[in-house]
Amino acid sequence: MPPPLGRRQLLTLSGLALGAGLWQAVRPARSLADDLAAAGGLVAPPRGGTRLVLISDLNAAYGSTTYIDEVHRGVALIPSLRPDLVICAGDMVAGQKAGLGQQRLVAMWAGFDRSVLSPLRRAGLAFAPAMGNHDASGARSGGRFLFDDERREAARFWRGRRDSLGLTFVDSGDFPFHYAIRQKDVFVLVWDASTAQVPAEQLRWAERVLAGPDARSAGRRLVVGHLPLRAVSQGRDRPGEVLAQPAALQQLLERHGVEAYVSGHQHAYFPARLGQLDLFHLGAMGSGPRRLLGQTTPPFQTLTVLDLVGSPPRLVDTSFDLRTLRPIDPQRLPRSLSDAAGRQLPRRPGA
Repeated sequence: MPPPLGRRQLLTLSGLALGAGLWQAVRPARSLADDLAAAGGLVAPPRGGTRLVLISDLNAAYGSTTYIDEVHRGVALIPSLRPDLVICAGDMVAGQKAGLGQQRLVAMWAGFDRSVLSPLRRAGLAFAPAMGNHDASGARSGGRFLFDDERREAARFWRGRRDSLGLTFVDSGDFPFHYAIRQKDVFVLVWDASTAQVPAEQLRWAERVLAGPDARSAGRRLVVGHLPLRAVSQGRDRPGEVLAQPAALQQLLERHGVEAYVSGHQHAYFPARLGQLDLFHLGAMGSGPRRLLGQTTPPFQTLTVLDLVGSPPRLVDTSFDLRTLRPIDPQRLPRSLSDAAGRQLPRRPGA
């Protein structure tokens, strides 16, 4: 039996009524409140400034239309965190497989809508997607997209919902593949990093938009893409699993005062610092979490809260293990990671 709950924990549980209702709809035998009680309550960070919730890599096996328990648990928790914006860094569905067929592609996105997007939008939360390799891979051969049917279905799904996502567009670009928004004092640019090569025309677009008045006048500037600049997980430390020409991309972002790059794909949570840039490598919310490079600690699913607070302004990152519902102690993460090329990637200062 768990110990009796204190007043603070009871208040936390009562504040999660909406999430508990969503979770009960998924798993009626055990409520979110039960899970939180067993965990000792959700130790949420204080709410201040602008808050983002960052998620990534929700999908399961190829062609899946359903999601594992940790995804449902995370979706149920998010409304209680009261974010100004939810950002997903890709892999919302389980594509990138030839022969799935139109009917299955439609069913996959319908499953995402049912399990993830609609519950968050019913809670009044703005949602910004980035395309992952399993959503709409940009891989090409002979001048054509290898997964053209998946890109067309992703475009159909998102463009039909673009005006109902709660987003304030600065430049709709080629939504959902690349676009820019401004939510409160935060400017967010999303580019198509579903493969290792961000298209050259998108980089020229990013230069122009980041130099524009909406970006320059924003309090904070973030860029989101699926693949990261550097590898952090076992099995993903090789070409094709990270962005090509990372030094040039880093210089582009730093030149325009971008504060952080948010990515997925590596399926392992690690907040890092590269030059003047914070890198938020998001863990998988769904299937297949991975160990960090050089580590033996078992992997786990995560959800990240990013608060933009203070004067001078700073980014406060709080991430949760979705199996235990406990915050991850950043001091238990490695001080740095070393990739196959011997390059060191330090943990973000303050993390």
